[in-house]
Order: sequence, then structure tokens, then C-alpha cells
Amino acid sequence: MSAFEDVRPRLFGIAYRMLGSVAEAEDVVQDAWLRWQGTDRRGVRNPAAFLTTTTTRLAINATTSAHARRETYIGPWLPEPVDTSADPALGAERAEALETAVLLLLEKLGPTERAAYVLREAFGYSYREIADVLDVSEANARQIARRAREHLDSERSAPASPAQQRRLLESFVAAARVGDLDGLERLLVDDVVVRPDGGGEVHASRVELVGTARTVTFLDNILRKYWQDSTLRIVEANGGTALLVTAADGSPQAIVTLAGSARGIERVFIQVSPSKMRRFAPAA
Repeated sequence: MSAFEDVRPRLFGIAYRMLGSVAEAEDVVQDAWLRWQGTDRRGVRNPAAFLTTTTTRLAINATTSAHARRETYIGPWLPEPVDTSADPALGAERAEALETAVLLLLEKLGPTERAAYVLREAFGYSYREIADVLDVSEANARQIARRAREHLDSERSAPASPAQQRRLLESFVAAARVGDLDGLERLLVDDVVVRPDGGGEVHASRVELVGTARTVTFLDNILRKYWQDSTLRIVEANGGTALLVTAADGSPQAIVTLAGSARGIERVFIQVSPSKMRRFAPAA
């Protein structure tokens, strides 16, 4: 029992980064637990390595069914945000592959590439260890991880530093609180993209919005219609800063995360699906 509990946070961290869903990651970890229960442990020399391999392979399998579900998802899909202030072990390794923007990019990789990237970049596994997990040669593991890294790097600008990211969010929140549309517009790059996720549970745009004009109009609309009497505060999510919008009763209405660069805010992710904000709801 203790061998499993000792590595459970890491197992969840691997599965969550692979799947972008708390529920799906928990299912994978539970399956790994069941496999562990049914294993003759006298033959297991390294329980942590065994459990990491089992969890990663289960997560690789789970990505196939998760991808199929997302093809029929209502509107744009966003990963479920996690409160890393309440669950610091999740972000205790490396912040890599925990940000919303990176989790979305991981969706574009094949399952094996995704696993290699997560193990290497988020948890610092050696290529030899990755090879053992993926059951490939060390040279092949190195190639898979490099290909994944290059694919992600080619898909995004050099990201803002955590300090720059926080300043962008603070400026965004300050402008949003007073409805300063000009201030919001100055923070955005010309080809900014807004990606809302209502999951069919609440009213939300079912397409991404591109460009400053559409973005500012969209933000103006939700600020006046939905968030006029809401509380806006900065919280920790996915190892970085996020805007939590709450109603008078404290229930979350939205979690907004930004992806910025030296140019400004490039992407705005707006999570409004109630089922994906449960970890930010007040305790009953």
C-alpha cells in the first residue's frame, strides 16, 4: 500500500498531463492500483518504475478513447483546470506540460510522443527510463522525445516568463474590472485567439474567436451581461496564475487563463463548463 501511495501524486500528474481531465486521470490511477493489487510484488524490484510504466501505458490507451469523445464535443474543448495551490504535489516536479496552452498542444501529438514529452519535460526521466516505459530502444526514445519537443516548439511563440505572464493577467483583470475596453485591446496581439469551453452545459460560443475586434466585442458582452456583479480575483491554476470569476454565492462562473509572449496576450482560454470548475467551488 505505502509503495503505491508514495508515488500516487506522480502517477496522477503523468495521467493528468496526458489526458487533460481529472476524472480520466483518476480512472487511470485507479486502474494502475488494481493492476498493482493483482501483481506478485515479490518479483517487482522497483515498485515506482513498475507503477510509472503501468500508469503511462494505461494513459496511452486512454488517449485513444478520449480523442474519440472530443471529436463529438460541443464547441471547443479545454483541459480541466486544477488548483495547484490546493494540490501542490501536482506541480511540484516541473511546471512544463501543466499550462493550458501546452496541454492543448499535447492533444496534437500521438499518444507515444505525448508520453515521451511528459516523462522527459515534466518529470525529468532519462531516455533509458523512457525507453523502458515505452518498450522501445533508448535511441528511439530519444528520437520520439525530440520530435515531440520540436513539434510543440514549432506551434507556439516563445512564451512569456511566469513574472511577465502574471503582469499580463493583472493588467487584464484590472481593465476587465472597470470595463476598460481600450486597456484590454492594448494587451492583445492582433491575431489573438479566444477559446471558450462550455461543453454544452452552459451557453458559450461554439467557435474560437480570432482578432482584437472580435475579442474585445466578445469580452465587452460577457462583462456586461454575465460578470457585471461578479467577483474577479487572481488564483493559482495549473502551476500559474488565472482569473477566477465567481457569482455572489461564491460559485465559479469562469476560469480564465492567458497565453502570452513578448508581443502580448496571444490566447485567452475561458472555461465556463461547471463540471470542469468543481475544484474551484467553495467547500460545502
